[in-house]
Amino acid sequence: PPDEEEEEEEEEEDDGGVHADRQRCVSEEAGVCGLWRAVGWVYTQPCASGVVLGVVVLLPCALFAYMLLYCPPLDIDLSYSAFEVHSHFSAERFDALTIAVKTQLGSWDRRRRDLDDRESEALRELLLGQLARRGLFNRTDNEGTRSSAPQNEPLHAGDDQTRGAEEDEDEMPLDGNSTLPLIRRRRFAPNYYMQTQALWRIELVFVAQGKGDRNIFTPERLQTIHHVERLLMQHPQFHQFCWKPLEMLRDLPLGPSYCSPPSSLLSYLYPSERGGKIYYDGMGPDLADIEGSLSLAITHPQFYWYVDESLSPEHLSSSLLRSEIHFGAPLPSYYSLQDRADEQRSRFKNFVVQYADILAKQSTSQVKVLYGGTELFDDEVRHTFHNDMMLAVISGACITVLVYVLTSFSVFLTFFGLASIGLSCLLALFLYHVVFGVRYLGILNGVAAFVIIGIGVDDVFVFISTFRQASHLRQPQQRMLYTIKTAGRATFLTSFTTAAAYAANTFSQIPAVHDFGLFMALIVSCCWLCVSVLMPAALCVWTECVEPQEHARCNPFSSSHSPLSDEDDDVALLSVEMEPGSCDTDGDAAILSLSVETPLSPPGQRHVGVVSTNLQWALKHLVAEPAVKRRKLVLGVFLLVLLLSAGCCCLLRPATHAPLLFRRDTNLQTLLALRSNLSGQGISCPMCSGVFMEKPHPLYTHISSSSFKFSTHQQTPVTTTSTAPRSSVKSSTNQTVYISKLNLGASPTLYRFSLNTSTPSPWKSCSTEHQEVSSFQAYNQPRSNYTTRMTVCVSHVYHPYPSWMITSTSCEPRHGWTPEFSFYAALSPQLHSRKLFFAQRRLRPHPSRVCVSPPGCGISSGPDGPTRGTFYTPLFSGERKTSKTLGFNPCSGGACGHPAVRPLVDTGAMVFVVFGILGINRTERRDNHVIGDMGSIILDPDFDIFQEMGHLCQMCKSISANKQLVKPGGAQCLPSGNKLSSILPLLHPECHSLPEPNLLPGQLSHGAVGMHGGKVRWLSMAFESTTYKGKSSFQTHSDFLQWENFIQEQLASLPRSSALQRGFQTCEHWKQIFMEIIGVESALWSLLLSLAICVAAVSVFTAHLLLLLPVLITILGVICLVVALMYWLGWEMGAVEAISLSILVGSSVDYCLHLVEGYLLAGETLPSTPGCNSRQRRTLEAVNHVGVAIVSSAVTTVISTVPLFFCVIVPFAKFGQIVAINTAVSILFTLTVTVAMLALMAPAGFNRPPGAVLKAGLAVTAAAALGAAVCWVGGQLGALFYVSVT
Repeated sequence: PPDEEEEEEEEEEDDGGVHADRQRCVSEEAGVCGLWRAVGWVYTQPCASGVVLGVVVLLPCALFAYMLLYCPPLDIDLSYSAFEVHSHFSAERFDALTIAVKTQLGSWDRRRRDLDDRESEALRELLLGQLARRGLFNRTDNEGTRSSAPQNEPLHAGDDQTRGAEEDEDEMPLDGNSTLPLIRRRRFAPNYYMQTQALWRIELVFVAQGKGDRNIFTPERLQTIHHVERLLMQHPQFHQFCWKPLEMLRDLPLGPSYCSPPSSLLSYLYPSERGGKIYYDGMGPDLADIEGSLSLAITHPQFYWYVDESLSPEHLSSSLLRSEIHFGAPLPSYYSLQDRADEQRSRFKNFVVQYADILAKQSTSQVKVLYGGTELFDDEVRHTFHNDMMLAVISGACITVLVYVLTSFSVFLTFFGLASIGLSCLLALFLYHVVFGVRYLGILNGVAAFVIIGIGVDDVFVFISTFRQASHLRQPQQRMLYTIKTAGRATFLTSFTTAAAYAANTFSQIPAVHDFGLFMALIVSCCWLCVSVLMPAALCVWTECVEPQEHARCNPFSSSHSPLSDEDDDVALLSVEMEPGSCDTDGDAAILSLSVETPLSPPGQRHVGVVSTNLQWALKHLVAEPAVKRRKLVLGVFLLVLLLSAGCCCLLRPATHAPLLFRRDTNLQTLLALRSNLSGQGISCPMCSGVFMEKPHPLYTHISSSSFKFSTHQQTPVTTTSTAPRSSVKSSTNQTVYISKLNLGASPTLYRFSLNTSTPSPWKSCSTEHQEVSSFQAYNQPRSNYTTRMTVCVSHVYHPYPSWMITSTSCEPRHGWTPEFSFYAALSPQLHSRKLFFAQRRLRPHPSRVCVSPPGCGISSGPDGPTRGTFYTPLFSGERKTSKTLGFNPCSGGACGHPAVRPLVDTGAMVFVVFGILGINRTERRDNHVIGDMGSIILDPDFDIFQEMGHLCQMCKSISANKQLVKPGGAQCLPSGNKLSSILPLLHPECHSLPEPNLLPGQLSHGAVGMHGGKVRWLSMAFESTTYKGKSSFQTHSDFLQWENFIQEQLASLPRSSALQRGFQTCEHWKQIFMEIIGVESALWSLLLSLAICVAAVSVFTAHLLLLLPVLITILGVICLVVALMYWLGWEMGAVEAISLSILVGSSVDYCLHLVEGYLLAGETLPSTPGCNSRQRRTLEAVNHVGVAIVSSAVTTVISTVPLFFCVIVPFAKFGQIVAINTAVSILFTLTVTVAMLALMAPAGFNRPPGAVLKAGLAVTAAAALGAAVCWVGGQLGALFYVSVT
């Protein structure tokens, strides 16, 4: 009717008038209004919006391409050292010593921490010259000493081999001329000396596991280790890279290849026999006597390198066994180590990484095989990082599908919404690397790929939701300007607060955390900028050009409209009316009636916008209204949860173990954890095995002395009263079980067990392929330890062929199984026995299979059938080849000597006491990162070793006498070589009886001196401490304090004129513990700082204390509950957990701030109704306005972080878990606690006038200035008090 049309037109005009008044420019300047008109025109013209889309997409791509092409490459630092704090005194001390050693020796390797021959000779000449000037020494005696020294000092072949590679690579003549000895030159000769220098290696650690005694020296475990070592040597390319020392020429069993066998104790346990001689090379087929072989090996101190610290001569038991496989250089077709060194290293790396897949499959139920080495370990770390980053692809795919659903199945909006996030990453990388000049991308920055998805999608959903809410505005320009202003302001508030919270981490001293905070602040800011510019243009193009085609394609038979169109079913903000009588007398809640032209669709209605409409309906009726009505109950429950969470936060204890980098069950983390228990984990021992320690022994000398004596681990005494001949006993007790198979193609393969040698057609005998067994011998009666009855069952139920199975129980008649025959086997290893595995298949007809290893019996894709296990069968002389080394005991008749004393092999933290170095100069460094130039050392000009010689010797004795800090024999005060300990007593009487270190033969002392210009400029003494490197940083801190206090006491006892008073103690382990301690402390301070920044920002944006309190209390509740959940999950507060907590404020402020912004927006749109519960109505309208956006953002954030749960890298996994928990708790508290607090205490008539914002800004500025002044005054007073006390 005409009247109704006129009323509708009047309502539209009123709507337009009201909105036009609201959109009138605040400033009267024509330029401002003209600017907004221009923006509105651009974003309402499809062509102009298309240009904006093209520019916004191309500009970040162009900047990123410029960065890649014309800027230095962005290094990726995946090392744990990225968390080191180089500005801390512990790092400065150790870095100063590191630089000094590298400057002097060219390397900071454990095998190079001593002077080489030239420097040691120069130091010796300097000391002898000082003695000659004092008249205590004659130069003629010096010459005699020099000529006799090389004859008296034994030459350790192991030392020469381990240092040979580095000497060829690093050593240069002092005068620039070739002064290399003859043997050094011959190493560069081709062919004959190929691969003679051990340059690379694979580290193997075999750890005993399973039930029973965790002793690695059992026959079954040793057989597994022997199999693994032989398997690695059987690689087709092994001979092209193996190490070929000249000593191998004398080992005949090695054959023409002369490749060095693994450096392993198995060289004693599996000796070879050739020509009546025993060769201890580990290449023998049979296991020798375990106890006797270990008794021979322990006579050498190198034995202790292979085992853990619990082994002793009285108790030959170890939980692990180490092994090394060395590879030699130069490779074939290369003349020397320097000849295309990078190419040789690349060829070896391509070869050695092939072992990773092989070794990963060698662990058994009794032995866990761990593998490492520089190339293998680094490759596995990179592979792990790459696999974890690939989870971001899965996360992105899930997010794409979810955004596609939540945008009402719009491919166009989904693409540009996610593209805005991706473009922000490119723009942030450009700013991070080019503008801010950061050259490194740390491991924590990988988490940004997951976190930014949730933050970016939040902004995208806010723009889409605001555009939908403005569907009542009929003028496109008004609608677009309303969307830009409203959504832009709301996302700016949350993005600014989030970026500021992340930026608080830039104050951290840890480089990785600083870089992460900067990168996250940039990426959040760039994300807001890209979304704010791109999404309005995308919405314009979508509305005008794309939406009709998408709508027609998705629902061609329906007349319903898309939720983003002007005919949207959603509620308009400007058409909210109260029903009569809606004001309750008790003021508890307001019943809100939303009067719109098209009523809100109920759940279940099938149209394009069903997801958003149903979600909006559920949030209003199932969440918001109950929270408003029962707001006091909600706040009471929240208060109880807050108190319980705060109590649990106090119970969260510091970490009691070293931080985890990888999952506990991985090869990487298990190897890292074992390093604290490994003997000399940093010392390479290529020539410590029996092939170098023992000469070939005649076999007859051991046989004639006594008969073979076997270990109790290998046999159980057999008691029998039978006096029958061996042949008759054998024929009456043993039988042969023959196995044949029938391959049925797609059906499971059948296996037939029989005591008859004949094989009927179409059955065929089993071959040795696929680990199958063709026959085995067993007893038909119990004998000795062969007492386990095994039954072979047959079933004729399955046609056309019968089926057989093996079981240790009785046959099951319900499947037609009947006993065929039985035999007796053993359940534990016996002398001359073989281990067999059997397993029944789950698929019909459920056949059993017998094989020689577990992989062969993995006959089904899932678990094996109900009947499976292992048994041992005897090996009779007819079926086995007897080896002369089987059970061989080299120590029979007392032929072996006494056990060697356990040497020091660096199981404790090595502490250095340094003199002559004042500090480190880093004035030329531009950042605090660990990669790059470390700086230069500052030497003490007053340090004179001859004046301080007595004090130095006194310090050495005093420190080594402290048994609480230093291990017995752990003092290494002097560098190795040239008998320096015999010269020093002539210089000062205090230098008599200096403590001697107990080192491995050929192992160099960690003590070092630095010489320059014929003068000793610095000196460092080394002491192996009693500090266990596997303890947590907080526990080890007490050890550091004991060392620091003791050294300071010793230095204070020296004369005041002594230059030694400026000495210091340092240790690489101290750097690590302070790294974690500072990491935890700085992360907690960053958490507080980000919270303060958040409070300041929210105070300015909300401009009202009663709007600030809901946000602040919600954030505090989120933080307390997340930390409490960490406690309930059994976590400890370590560096990873603390750094993860630093992102809580930045991740939890978004949702509650969006809700407060929606509350303020509702105050501008709702009509003023004094006397009614307007705060309840504004709260409900705020949820109605932003609820869908924040819930959609929370869901996408959680889904984006779920793939992080499966990361192998622990920091990634914990970041994902904390972000997911934080997001879930934050959205829960926002929709309940924040809603309840707004409905209870928010200002009912406050609309955020500009004057209130200005006042809030001034108040925050004054508070910040006052806080800074208080901190400065407190610092000054504290400094004055400290000076007055000291």
